[in-house]
Amino acid sequence: MDHSGHGSGHGMMMDLPPFTLERGLAYSHDTFFLVGCLLALALYGWGVARLVRRGDSWPVGRTVSFAIGVLSVALVMCTKLNDYGMVMFSVHMVQHMVISMLSPILLLLGAPVTLALRALPVASRRGSRGPRELLLALLHSRYLRIITHPAFTIPLFIASLYGLYFTPLFDFLMGSRPGHIGMMVHFLAVGLVFFWPIMGVDPGPHRPGYVMRMLELFAGMPFHAFFGIALMMASEPMVGTYLDPPASLGIDALTDQNAAGGIAWAFSEIPSVLVLIALVYQWYRSEQRQAVRKDRAADRDGDRELEEYNAYLASLQSQAARGR
Repeated sequence: MDHSGHGSGHGMMMDLPPFTLERGLAYSHDTFFLVGCLLALALYGWGVARLVRRGDSWPVGRTVSFAIGVLSVALVMCTKLNDYGMVMFSVHMVQHMVISMLSPILLLLGAPVTLALRALPVASRRGSRGPRELLLALLHSRYLRIITHPAFTIPLFIASLYGLYFTPLFDFLMGSRPGHIGMMVHFLAVGLVFFWPIMGVDPGPHRPGYVMRMLELFAGMPFHAFFGIALMMASEPMVGTYLDPPASLGIDALTDQNAAGGIAWAFSEIPSVLVLIALVYQWYRSEQRQAVRKDRAADRDGDRELEEYNAYLASLQSQAARGR
């Protein structure tokens, strides 16, 4: 089957050589992810439009971040990159890293849950449950508390690497279209639940402090780096799916696997830096808001806290004078 022109209607970030796919399936223009991306953009746009119509504001930066996050998913799943990801381990690793570590961060910075809570209508009848009430119930559910807890998300994040690539499960999933789609959806979901409590933009069951968020972030990254190093240091191909790449590509399976390891190792650094910058900025904004609240409180009560402190110092001086 000739795939040299397959998916030519999509924009590409790189010029990949044509090849004949000797095994596997073609996935360019993946309908599942294409529909999902269009639906995500439409729902987010509807939420923003609803806020604007009633006179509320929504940060442009959040909209831009969410849109770029959706487009990053579309880039790796709805273009010819998806075809090459079926026969080149390095291209597949680009897909995996983007959809599990870059796309979730961008999507979460768009605060979609906050937007939904503000845009969804309240139930018309008292005691009934509309979409907003159902979303609130989900946010407070035991299920969400479990799947967003670090004791669950960090092991899941690690197992999604070692338990998938170093077992026959990866080859099994890559052998069918539903398996491949399910695996990529899993990568996206794991990234979302891992970074959600860390980013702290949307409300959720867990709201750890900023220091704890940083610890959670760096708890999983070393394992990610070790995974990449293991692929780079391997002396033979470790994944059966990419054992025999098409001859027309002119690549060696082990060299391609080493490149995949380098990509995995590099991506353990890039998202960490992005999230760390976002956390430091959020921390700074939080401290600024707290300072403003204290100033306002001081204005209301005539700086009572300072007066009480001065009175305390005066009492100490009086006690010292009596003791002489």
